[in-house]
Amino acid sequence: MKQINLNKPIYDLWKEDPGIIDVMLELGFHDITKKGALNTAGRVMTLEKGARMKGITLDTIMEYFKRKGYIIQS
Repeated sequence: MKQINLNKPIYDLWKEDPGIIDVMLELGFHDITKKGALNTAGRVMTLEKGARMKGITLDTIMEYFKRKGYIIQS
């Protein structure tokens, strides 16, 4: 199974598993695909911070990633 740490920058998560961006898109994180976003904001933005900005509960994100085959690390 793939592992994901919600406190790790999205850029780092993407480097470890490029498929994570597809899961994020399904969750509504469309801004991450904008040109340059991954290399700028993605270096400091975490899934936890992004969830707060988007108004998505962390529980929702964790459950979705689990359904997609990820193990959540804290």
